[in-house]
Amino acid sequence: MNESTASATAHPLLLVDDDATFVRVLGRALASRGFEVIATTNPGDARALTRQHQPRYCVLDLKLGDENGLRLIPELHALVPDMRILLLTGYASIATAVEAIKRGAHDYLAKPVDADAVVRALLDGDGHADSDDEDVPDAPEAPLALRRLEWEHIQRVLTECNGNISETARRLGMHRRTLQRKLGKHPVRERPGGSD
Repeated sequence: MNESTASATAHPLLLVDDDATFVRVLGRALASRGFEVIATTNPGDARALTRQHQPRYCVLDLKLGDENGLRLIPELHALVPDMRILLLTGYASIATAVEAIKRGAHDYLAKPVDADAVVRALLDGDGHADSDDEDVPDAPEAPLALRRLEWEHIQRVLTECNGNISETARRLGMHRRTLQRKLGKHPVRERPGGSD
């Protein structure tokens, strides 16, 4: 616990979201967990604050008014190459997650999120893509969310292909057997705030 706090306080954290209330609430929660939070609702200010403070961490919303958070990722990396960027969005899709990672985000979480999930993604985010939960056994939210998004994406493409497994696999860029294995598994049913 103290080690996580110590690593969190090594550098400031930039929080960028166009929802001022969300920024205030999450900023307060992250500050109480040891981060030095620099917050803004404006992408232009995000660039200036990055130049000024050289933050080690960034929590970035996908939708920033007229701007797109995805476009900001490479710009922030150009200013601070080793910045760990976590993209948040209320519009969860596997395509957005893949694009965020391609552009340099270290992790991706669908809203609503809690501060503990954000901290785990920032401090342990590199383990999520390479190891199926092995490095982060106490952080099921992000991997489960991504698995659910992947399942939904596969189902959407499968529907577009009228159930043709070979064509679906081709469009998804995966081997037919891999797709069949994924289809053989049941999707994650857990939904935030939902009850069975």
